[in-house]
Amino acid sequence: MFEPLTRTIQGVVNSTWPMILISSIILISLRVGYIFKYKNEKRFVFYEELLMLSFVIYIMCLFQVVTFQDDVSWSTNNFIPFQEILRYNIGSRLFLKNVLGNMLLFLPYGFFASYLLRNKKLSVSCILTLIASISIETVQLVIGRVFDVDDILLNLLGGCLGFFIYFLIDKLWYRLPKLFKNDLILNILALIILIFVIIVLM
Repeated sequence: MFEPLTRTIQGVVNSTWPMILISSIILISLRVGYIFKYKNEKRFVFYEELLMLSFVIYIMCLFQVVTFQDDVSWSTNNFIPFQEILRYNIGSRLFLKNVLGNMLLFLPYGFFASYLLRNKKLSVSCILTLIASISIETVQLVIGRVFDVDDILLNLLGGCLGFFIYFLIDKLWYRLPKLFKNDLILNILALIILIFVIIVLM
């Protein structure tokens, strides 16, 4: 059922891994150098560093998706809300790729933006998501792709879902036993997740 989304994700990973690898090595080396230089003032927390790196990688993948996909020859600009969304049959390949895909595309953005700002307000997340999405659609129009107001609406919904995920995790965080709030435990958990993601992508 989710094969179109899977193929899209695999395509993005295949086309961006050199950029991701080189950028990650550069960023990690700079960050390690920074931490060593200010080791008396800064502390190294693996899971926090991994989250920051994940956000940078997400932005690079987002750039790849919105600027280099070569699948717009059949589409035209859409300035009428819900016009494109209502064209797709629920569960169809185009529905999964264009409707569900556009929502999932901005779910990480809503989460990361809320995490980085420690944001507790949905309105802030909505504004940030709208700024990012409108910027993307405008740039796509300028570079010869298509502007679709429905993409903005779906991106906004995805950003809001990301905010709610962060909000839920933040609420649950205060209910967890102190053992699970330990940096060592969180670092081990982050390492396990990282290894799992690498194995899946490989």
